[in-house]
Amino acid sequence: MPDDLSPSEAARRIGATTRSVQRWIATGQLAARRVGGRWRVASDAIDAFVADSAAERATPDRSIARLFVANRGEIAARITRTCDRLGITAIVPPTDAPGAIDLLDIDSVVSAAVAARADAVHPGFGFLAENAAFAEAVEAAGIRWIGPPPAAIRAMGDKAAARQLAQRLGIPTIDGYDGADQTDAALTRAAKRIGYPILVKPAAGGGGKGMRIVRAPDDLPGQLAAARREAQAAFGDDRLILERFLEGPRHVEVQVLFDAHGHGVHLGERDCSLQRRHQKVLEEAPSPAVKPAIRRRLTDAALALAREVGYVSAGTCEFLLDDTGAIFFLEMNTRLQVEHPVTELVTGRDLVADQIRIAAGEPLGFAQGDVRPNGHAIEVRLYAEDAEAGFLPATGPILELRWPSGDGVRVDAGIAAGDEVTGRFDPMLAKVIAHGADRREALARLTKALDETVVLGLTTNLRFLRWLVRRPEVLRGQARIDTLDAIWHETPPAIPDGTWAEAARLLDAGGWRLNATPRARLIADDGTE
Repeated sequence: MPDDLSPSEAARRIGATTRSVQRWIATGQLAARRVGGRWRVASDAIDAFVADSAAERATPDRSIARLFVANRGEIAARITRTCDRLGITAIVPPTDAPGAIDLLDIDSVVSAAVAARADAVHPGFGFLAENAAFAEAVEAAGIRWIGPPPAAIRAMGDKAAARQLAQRLGIPTIDGYDGADQTDAALTRAAKRIGYPILVKPAAGGGGKGMRIVRAPDDLPGQLAAARREAQAAFGDDRLILERFLEGPRHVEVQVLFDAHGHGVHLGERDCSLQRRHQKVLEEAPSPAVKPAIRRRLTDAALALAREVGYVSAGTCEFLLDDTGAIFFLEMNTRLQVEHPVTELVTGRDLVADQIRIAAGEPLGFAQGDVRPNGHAIEVRLYAEDAEAGFLPATGPILELRWPSGDGVRVDAGIAAGDEVTGRFDPMLAKVIAHGADRREALARLTKALDETVVLGLTTNLRFLRWLVRRPEVLRGQARIDTLDAIWHETPPAIPDGTWAEAARLLDAGGWRLNATPRARLIADDGTE
């Protein structure tokens, strides 16, 4: 049996730094396992890693040497990190300066990628990531598309068609209506058959846009009109589907990964139940509610759906899970998800690297039995928004920025001190993620990490996140999709007097006075001292 080494011992063995070895483990480049809360690396894994690295350096003709990132902010920085590790040149176009590229303009993005002599385009998430026409335009320009085939994007991007596909495969869906007749009369009849409350949502697109909960028949006509307008504006398609609205289920999703040779695996599930207005706030892997039998049903369904549409690359199938253990397919996201880091931390894989290898034509290189989830990971999203003012987006300069560090802590950020955050793009600034041997340790590390995070000069939801991870519903793993709306009332939790006193002490203003002891005064917004 090979010897197990600590990261520092492994570093000495191959002449690297301990930090480098820890980074290789965290990104999945170097296989390792947890023993007593610490990472251990098998000596033969170290030898294989060195051999693979040497072989990679000896092969100068990479099929992907220049990668164009059709995105910005946090995800662009995330993709660039993997490219740097793989020796690939990442090209991130300017998006804020006058005359900068418009990330919603297909022709402009493809032209910029061609001008940059890119071998491949990675769309990240949002913008054009799930646009089949964009994928086709990239391929027509002779550039590799890092994502699924356009046909798969179309097949799963249409929620009505995806529901129908799931039903043909025998995968449960929520009782609803996805028919071609889109008249108010047809939708009203369907709503009566389904029974109220119902969920109205666009057949195209995602991200919660255009979704409406309707609890009474009299409200339906107005909500249908509003949903159509928003769907048309957001997706250029005003078709709607109806679903029976489930009260208080969990939102669980399965990460899949397929190569172009027909091989596919799942990488387990994520629980994304903590949401606000259909937008995810906290995600974790694995789900605290999913037992082995439920996991098998979820993962079998996800793999079957992906195989049926000839899926390639990373993708996510989303489900609802009720308290009886019943699962219902919702949709498939044909791209990398915002919350992919929690899956990376529990599986030891780098999903961006996997996407790049698959786009280059390489086989997956591992089987389902090689996927051995380890521990627990939890992620929260740091937004430029004022949670105590109705989550209104915030803008302004970042005057000071300090990120947390420590065992199991990862920060994916797209900002730096001195940046000016404007209202032009999505307000997500960063993701703070923590991994532990179990859920308790991961949550404790995340709580500490948030307490250590500092963002000054710009209003963020940091205080809200610190409050959230201490809530009993989160601590017990009992959150549902309606939990956050029920417990958050936009009233800031009281700050203890002792905290104010400590803040005054840390200000260390000096308080110098002539011939008297120093005194510092802290005055609150309401004038109190």
